[in-house]
Amino acid sequence: MHRYALKIEYNGAPYHGWQRQVDLPSVQGMIEQAIGKVAGSAHEIAAAGRTDAGVHAWAQVAHVDMERDWDTFRLSEAINYHLKPNPIAIIGCAKVTEAFHARFSAVERRYIFRMVSRRAPIVHEAGLVWQVKPPLSLEAMQEGAKHLLGYHDFTTFRSSICQGLTPFKTLDRLDVSEHPYPGGAEFRFDVRARSFLHNQVRSFVGTLERVGAGHLEPSDVKRRLEACARSACGPVSAPHGLYLAGVGYEDDPFE
Repeated sequence: MHRYALKIEYNGAPYHGWQRQVDLPSVQGMIEQAIGKVAGSAHEIAAAGRTDAGVHAWAQVAHVDMERDWDTFRLSEAINYHLKPNPIAIIGCAKVTEAFHARFSAVERRYIFRMVSRRAPIVHEAGLVWQVKPPLSLEAMQEGAKHLLGYHDFTTFRSSICQGLTPFKTLDRLDVSEHPYPGGAEFRFDVRARSFLHNQVRSFVGTLERVGAGHLEPSDVKRRLEACARSACGPVSAPHGLYLAGVGYEDDPFE
């Protein structure tokens, strides 16, 4: 068997999340169907992480074992051909050893959340950003985000249906930046950690949006974190602003 790492870009809007589901369209299911047509038999893929319904990816990583020794360019081209017209694309393909595992070999996941503050409806990027209408304070959100960095019990920012074994995680980065956007402003949340809890990033963003809008003080983020209670979390942001932006490995197969 020959193992290949795949770097995958997708628009999550048409799918019920990454994970394969019976009788429901999923990103994993579509890719496995395409690989099955290429290989002539069913193949399963393993990914660095699962994304929820409506969440997008710029650089999801998965791996697949193939009987045939493929040229990586030809393999990616063949899979992309059979993925049409799905909004899914293989943007990188590399041959790896059996020791590589898309999920267990990963040392970092990076997410970007895109939130746009403006009154007018979003036209060209509808479904690709989360729109809010109140003007937001970048400085307040940056100050609030500092309280979330480091090793904590993140029960407050964890979905009640999260299947993680522990709520304790280390958050390595949560940077908030402001960018020009027609008729308003775009705020980007750059979030990095080895792994995340279910809905953790969207819970962060929803709470920080309340801080930016002036409904919470930056110090309230610390108090809510320390409450270790899901009821202390602010609203959970919409999924369509969230992007899996990258997966880090000690030996990056795509470099």
